[in-house]
Amino acid sequence: MNKLHLLKSLIPGFLPIIVFIVVDELMGTLYGLVTAITIGLAELVITYIKDKRIERFILFDVGLILALGGVSIALDNEIFFKLKPGIISFIMTALIGFSVYSKHNVLMQMTQRYMKNIQINPYQTWLMQQSMRRIFWILLLFSIATIVSSFVENKAVWSFLNSVGLFIVMALFLLYEWINNKMKSQKQEQEEWLPIVNEQGLITGKAPRSVVHAKSFLQHPVVHLHVIYNNKILLQKRPANKLIQANKWDTAVGGHVASGESIELALYRETKEEIGISEFKATPIDQYTWKSEVEKELVFVFKLIHKGPFKIDNNEVTELRFWSPKEIEEQLGKGIFTPNFEIEYKKYAQLLVKTSA
Repeated sequence: MNKLHLLKSLIPGFLPIIVFIVVDELMGTLYGLVTAITIGLAELVITYIKDKRIERFILFDVGLILALGGVSIALDNEIFFKLKPGIISFIMTALIGFSVYSKHNVLMQMTQRYMKNIQINPYQTWLMQQSMRRIFWILLLFSIATIVSSFVENKAVWSFLNSVGLFIVMALFLLYEWINNKMKSQKQEQEEWLPIVNEQGLITGKAPRSVVHAKSFLQHPVVHLHVIYNNKILLQKRPANKLIQANKWDTAVGGHVASGESIELALYRETKEEIGISEFKATPIDQYTWKSEVEKELVFVFKLIHKGPFKIDNNEVTELRFWSPKEIEEQLGKGIFTPNFEIEYKKYAQLLVKTSA
């Protein structure tokens, strides 16, 4: 959301509160309430004349001022008006919580409304969601403090929280976010960045490798190559130092597509690195989405008939050998193979056996 536009939207909501605090101190509660309600009504009229429409935030904010302020005057009790900032804060906090902890990101939809000409890629969206999670808990505590301050006899506490208090909290939060992002950016500059793709395989952005493997579920492309010969399937054993599925048997070749790299180049590079062959022509089989407990991949599957010889990179592969379909089927579901390979075997085994030499 455009910061200037957001500021313009928020100021009308805070102005009646600030006016109430000042007038209340100088002339008393009744004058403060009347003045705040008058300001709120004036804002509605001015905004409508100027923009020919009323922002929902302003309408709700001013409506709450009118309701709580009116009850306060009628019952000769300012507590209703004093509760107004806390109620609004709770509503905003609930909106943030609903957006980040449900499948419906209302705030992101609102953001896109005000930033129609600015494209936000999936990694930026993920970063925003992480910030929103942090601000949710901060605002929840602030909302509770604001409500409690309404019942405290010392007006200075309520006045502080509902004037400069929120701005101080937000300033400290933004400072923390800036420092945190600065430190992460310096670290991520040394990392490998991977492309992020949609369901059709079109690139929509990029993200650090550590992020895509940290339950961000940013979909990134990978290549898998099934090497077959004499009705057997070549499998590699993953090294013990792998973060994911270590010491398990997997597809002969598998790896990430690097940023700026085509699927074909990635397949060629990974095949040369992992099993040591560079002269080959693979056939595409399929592509599908794979979601594990830590990541989400768009897998491009290929097959190749090749008898070797093969040369393994011990940093990438600890062992390489051909398995017959019978040997594989006897070990399915026993933790010998990666879940990803077992899925692919069940989907493509008939095709692989059918096309083997």
